[in-house]
Amino acid sequence: MGVDVVTFGCRLNIVESETMRREAAAAGHEDLVIVNTCAVTAEAARQARQAIRRLKRERPEARIVVTGCAAQIEPDAFAAMSEVDRVLGNAEKTARGTWAALADPAHDTERVRVADIMTVKETAPHLLDGFEGRTRGFVQVQNGCDHRCTFCIIPYGRGNSRSVPMGAVVDVVAGLAASGHAEVVLTGVDITSWGGDLPGTPKLGALVKAILRHVPDLPRLRISSIDSVEADDDLLDALASEKRLMPHLHLSLQAGDDLVLKRMKRRHLRADAIRFCGTVRALRPDVVFGADIIAGFPTETEAMFARSLELVEECGLTHLHVFPYSPRPGTPAALMPQVHDAAIKDRARRLRLVGDAAFRRHLAAQVGRTHDVLVENSGYGRTEGFTPVRFASPPPPGSLVAARIAGEDGRTLIAE
Repeated sequence: MGVDVVTFGCRLNIVESETMRREAAAAGHEDLVIVNTCAVTAEAARQARQAIRRLKRERPEARIVVTGCAAQIEPDAFAAMSEVDRVLGNAEKTARGTWAALADPAHDTERVRVADIMTVKETAPHLLDGFEGRTRGFVQVQNGCDHRCTFCIIPYGRGNSRSVPMGAVVDVVAGLAASGHAEVVLTGVDITSWGGDLPGTPKLGALVKAILRHVPDLPRLRISSIDSVEADDDLLDALASEKRLMPHLHLSLQAGDDLVLKRMKRRHLRADAIRFCGTVRALRPDVVFGADIIAGFPTETEAMFARSLELVEECGLTHLHVFPYSPRPGTPAALMPQVHDAAIKDRARRLRLVGDAAFRRHLAAQVGRTHDVLVENSGYGRTEGFTPVRFASPPPPGSLVAARIAGEDGRTLIAE
């Protein structure tokens, strides 16, 4: 039955899952399921365990290999599951030779292969020439994180920040463009820290400009979640002057109250977030903002939470990712006074309602406009600002079409 990959979590996991699928298939694996886990919340890890049990019931003869951030942080917990055959760490899962070794019974002897992620110093680019079943390509430019937000366990799953050299990134993007991908997305754990460990400490903006300069036949370049406090002048200049750089920024904001932000050990304050959004909107009026916001962080009062609600309008946020806070053992926030579960759930619900209302206003504002839409395999597409579009008669997948927006249904735009 070949190799199947079940992916949880971020776009970076999508990149790594495709790499693992190809490497495992090339090594000759049959009837193998790779579960690429996420650890951003306790719920994400729980869902992975639930999926593993379900997969074993559905495919009792399949070998199950578990990897990803949750496996890196809690290898023994996954190794204790009878359904799991092997546990691999984040460094091991994309290392050259890993999947070939697992296919060889003479070498496949370690049930758990999880190294100390903090000792990993480099990130090699995943040299992909496309993504099966996808119209856009994802390129990992950075991995790990040097910051230690009090709620976040991810640095312990990904290690410290490390960057892929500029030339290697440009080569991968050029290959994706040559193979017909109309859009490439730059991914990483903390991509605005890209370059800090490279000679000359270049910034993300320099990388973006280099890609656009050296890959002129790439129609669209998109960047994933950024930390606005690290956005450099070249990145802002590229947003203002380069139409091929998509006007969509997903911001790691997390909260709208200054005291909560300080307790999170974030490096920006409320006014910084509002100022950044205003600055970018002045440079690129069609920009669309998304954001991550946590509901119910320890010590958060109703008044503090209200400032997160207000931030949605004050920053002009459109695509909201709401995370009900869940304590992660080993993080400072887990030791702080906790908000009651019922209050966390209620705040998350209210924040989603505000986010949904903002998204519906955004949809309504697009009716009558024309957007360049990248058509996906499902018959849907995405605008420059990453808003979904539904076609009555879908153009070919992978095509870029100018579509006039005739309406919206509260969830997607509807093209004529």
